[in-house]
Amino acid sequence: MEQITASEEPSTAAIYRVERPVFSESYLDSGLLHRKKRTPKSCIRRVKEQLRCSSEKAKSVALSFLPIITWLPSYPVKEYLFGDIVSGISTGVMQLPQGLAYAMLAAVPPVFGLYSSFYPVLLYTFFGTSKHISIGTFAVISLMIGGVAVREAPDSMFAVNGTNASQVVNFEDRDARRVEVVVALTTLVGLIQFVLGLLRFGFLAIYLTEPLVRGFTTAAAVHVSVSQLKYLLGVPTARFNGPLSVVYSIEAVIMNITSTNIVTLIIGLVCTVFLYGVKDFNDRFKKKLPIPIPGEIIVVIVSTGVSYGMVMSENYGVDVVGQIPTGLLLPKVPDFSVFPNLLTDAIAIAVVGFSIAISLAKTFALKHGYSVDGNQELIALGLCNFVSSFFHTFVVTASMSRSLVQESTGGHTEIAGLLASILVLLVVVAIGFVFQPLPTTVLAAIIMVNLLGMFKQIKDIPALWRTSKIELAIWLVSFIASVLLGLDYGLVVAMGFAILTVVFRTQCPKNAVLGQISDTGLYFDVDEYEEAEECSGIKIFQSNTSIYFANSDLYVSALKAKVSISFLNNSRFEIFKK
Repeated sequence: MEQITASEEPSTAAIYRVERPVFSESYLDSGLLHRKKRTPKSCIRRVKEQLRCSSEKAKSVALSFLPIITWLPSYPVKEYLFGDIVSGISTGVMQLPQGLAYAMLAAVPPVFGLYSSFYPVLLYTFFGTSKHISIGTFAVISLMIGGVAVREAPDSMFAVNGTNASQVVNFEDRDARRVEVVVALTTLVGLIQFVLGLLRFGFLAIYLTEPLVRGFTTAAAVHVSVSQLKYLLGVPTARFNGPLSVVYSIEAVIMNITSTNIVTLIIGLVCTVFLYGVKDFNDRFKKKLPIPIPGEIIVVIVSTGVSYGMVMSENYGVDVVGQIPTGLLLPKVPDFSVFPNLLTDAIAIAVVGFSIAISLAKTFALKHGYSVDGNQELIALGLCNFVSSFFHTFVVTASMSRSLVQESTGGHTEIAGLLASILVLLVVVAIGFVFQPLPTTVLAAIIMVNLLGMFKQIKDIPALWRTSKIELAIWLVSFIASVLLGLDYGLVVAMGFAILTVVFRTQCPKNAVLGQISDTGLYFDVDEYEEAEECSGIKIFQSNTSIYFANSDLYVSALKAKVSISFLNNSRFEIFKK
């Protein structure tokens, strides 16, 4: 019987004395513990139990599949509605220019970015479990999509002979084909995410460690920034994809730097400086501002008006957004014939998209004291992408910048995202054509300023150097591989390296002989601490890893190295192997 008594002697720290009997392993197995008798279930019985239907089971499935049922009936209107309205409007205003901008990264016309900012956001309201993330277009995913679209529908495929034997690209046919490829890719990504969610593969996110994801997204920021240089400068260059695409893109811009459109460059720089100033102002005074200043929508409206009034497209050769059809397109079945070519890319995009969404969702859930279901998030993202793809959207995930705005402006539930999607719908249906004169350099400025948060992740390097060299290596390998090899191959290399580090950690654990700190019950490594002294006649060996076939010999070798041979040969020392 264990007895614990507190000392009566006055002391700065409480002292406990513990007395309890010593049990042998044989006594525990035979005299104290008895295993329960279990009758194994047959496979047929297990299948019947899974397929058995009842009202309780149907209710449980409905509540887990449609989380909105659990919270909407008890929605506190007076407490939450105003905050959700303000948050929804703020997020929607931010979502409009980002939708237009990120469509350029996805290599599709800008209006498809608006479609992608409406349908998936609407669906996530019903199926998502996070109250604060903003689903929609995101730079990293859009760039990965654009790489696939350019590979499957390059300019050379649509080249026609022009005047003086020069080649001219049929942009209308090219864009139509790229939309077909992107929509098919979105369908496949959604299907993969949905199936993984049904199979309870939400745990996959734990294998994408934080250093890996942060290194990958920082590399993606480099790719995105380089891809926007030609729009910022007004330089006509091809779009590159695959290994060393960053190098080729920079080389192409430098080779054509003399053809820079000065008016385009001035507009882009002015918008960049203004957006950076507004962003810095919002960060500095976010506690005093009721809502952030919508710098992005301001530059879009002002630059669109100036471009329209000065007819910049015709008078100064400034590239503009161009035709934006009013209203929504009829649903269409994707082109399934391209699925075999897109499978590998779809898997990578599905995993990256889910990883970004679940990491943001868990961050806000921890901050606000609720939980998110990784499997349901997979299902929700899968449905958002799969169903929306029939309405001409591209792959979406959670946006870091918009999620921060949605949370900081008082958003409490998914109602904020619903209101943001309705705002986008009103623009698409009623006034989408207004943005046709918008210069593309403005969209490039919006993209590049929004990447500042990802570039700040470079500060991880000194922090990881101090805490964990292995995690620093994961960050650097993820970053360098993704920059040089492209985002798809870089992700594969980074994940492979991360898995190798797991093997390395189990093969090279930290081993120590522990000693007692005098007059305490604390034990520390005798090689590291002067106060730690070994107990006479006792060796306490510690290894911070589990023992299995791959490291059992290394464990024994480390044990022999730490513990003297004479002690091991002592008759009182035995090693039990099970």
